[in-house]
Amino acid sequence: MIISTTPDAPGYHIAEVKGIARGSTVRARNVGRDFTAMLKGIVGGEIQEYTRLMADARESALQRMQEDAKRMGANAVVNMRFTTSTVMQGAAEILAYGTAVVVEAK
Repeated sequence: MIISTTPDAPGYHIAEVKGIARGSTVRARNVGRDFTAMLKGIVGGEIQEYTRLMADARESALQRMQEDAKRMGANAVVNMRFTTSTVMQGAAEILAYGTAVVVEAK
């Protein structure tokens, strides 16, 4: 599956637009990570536990978006974006979305 953050896929032309493809996940912090993050907050620096948590969440949302696009019969997603929103204290939704399309080589 071709994924592009631009309105097109270089080297291809869009033959058909299928619709909006979406994939999301909601992830929550846990006590172990929060304790480590609190300590890191005192001394400063990157909170690697949260960095990994968010990276895993983005990958999961991206995979689900690709599966949604495939269900629609697409072989590419253009204008792909990520967005994040807080669902509740300590939990966030990561959403990957874009336009599912059928592309053909130029």
